[in-house]
Amino acid sequence: MDMNKQHLFLLIAWVIPIFLMAKVPTPNDFTGSDTERIQAAIDAAKGTSGKVIIPADNANGTNLWEIDRAILLPSDMTVILDNCTLRLSDNSRDNLFRSDNVGEGIRQPTRNRNIRIIGVGEVRLQGALNPRSTGDSFRQLTLDTEQAKKDGNWRISYGSDAGKAGRKQTGDWRNILILMGYVDGFTLTNVSIENTHSWAVSFERTLHAELTQIRIDNREELEIDGRKVSVANKDGINLRQGCKYFRIDNISGYTGDDFIALSNLGSGPESPAASGDITSYMVTAPTWFGPEDDIEQVQISNIHCSNRYRAVAIRATDQAGIHHVFINSLVFQAVDGLHEAILLGGGGYGKPSLPGKINNVYGMNIKGSGKCLVRIESPVHHCGLINAVYEGEGDGPILYTIDREQIQNLELLNLIHAKNVGH
Repeated sequence: MDMNKQHLFLLIAWVIPIFLMAKVPTPNDFTGSDTERIQAAIDAAKGTSGKVIIPADNANGTNLWEIDRAILLPSDMTVILDNCTLRLSDNSRDNLFRSDNVGEGIRQPTRNRNIRIIGVGEVRLQGALNPRSTGDSFRQLTLDTEQAKKDGNWRISYGSDAGKAGRKQTGDWRNILILMGYVDGFTLTNVSIENTHSWAVSFERTLHAELTQIRIDNREELEIDGRKVSVANKDGINLRQGCKYFRIDNISGYTGDDFIALSNLGSGPESPAASGDITSYMVTAPTWFGPEDDIEQVQISNIHCSNRYRAVAIRATDQAGIHHVFINSLVFQAVDGLHEAILLGGGGYGKPSLPGKINNVYGMNIKGSGKCLVRIESPVHHCGLINAVYEGEGDGPILYTIDREQIQNLELLNLIHAKNVGH
């Protein structure tokens, strides 16, 4: 190759990457509200770069992106959050991020593929300072949560929409910060999540997902105009019907409800519910239609969390299955000595789980406090706990609330009750 050709080759090698990088849009390339500009950048990247960068600096002169309605994510889209803060505005009554194939009135959603939300540096995703609605679809909105509780009403949650004419007076799936439904291939990494309006991140009928390096601060109370109000259903990560092939690793923090919940609840195929129902706690149908809606092949590792509820809660009703769940390296600090690190089963959500529908759940290297380490409330089959330390004041690491004869092939090995060591 002669010298001129070498120079041309080197020039092309440098210019093409720079040209491609220049084609990655940011919201600062567009006009409108923060939400409109972010959505415009995503729309521009669709079918082209497939990438959007949301930088720390907003062109409006602030270091904050205020979101009025859900940012809708199509297939084959990577959103790079570069040291930025995204916060739901006080006008919003919607998710922060949602896959664009699900939503109000979408009765037959099709599957999206390959959605990634990647944090670079310090990234903060926040709920509103004064949210219009909080809690799930069973919660009545109120301005004075303490008075409501004194009046004997505990199925409540704060919302500035409470009592306003023409405003929906219960929560729903729009209160979830990040909501993915019918997605094959999802990544969420390196973000901090704070003060969401209900569950921090929730998945419905999602396959092949990876959640890593997530920090959660999602407490049960907010301070509004100098007074504290209660916000219900503040879980961390939720997997619902049909979620399979998940890796959940290196997640830490505090939640006002379960830190990680695998929940296969709702009606059976004989009573199908609709997708896109604004009165529901799920954006897709809250129905178990068959084994395709089982939750399975879930790996949970390196979890360090605290709350008054559970670190990992596994609940199913009737025929719905949850199986092949592997939990490794979990540290749970119970607030007020309540509940347990792992729940297997759980009542009060519909028909009891049939024998063996929760199966092949294994935990190892678990440390936790609370009333017990593992509570078993359903007739589980083929489960095990290996190498665990219980630091609570209960009678022992395992608490059974059903007849042990209903449990099959439960293997327990090397369980230590810390208060008995040395006595």
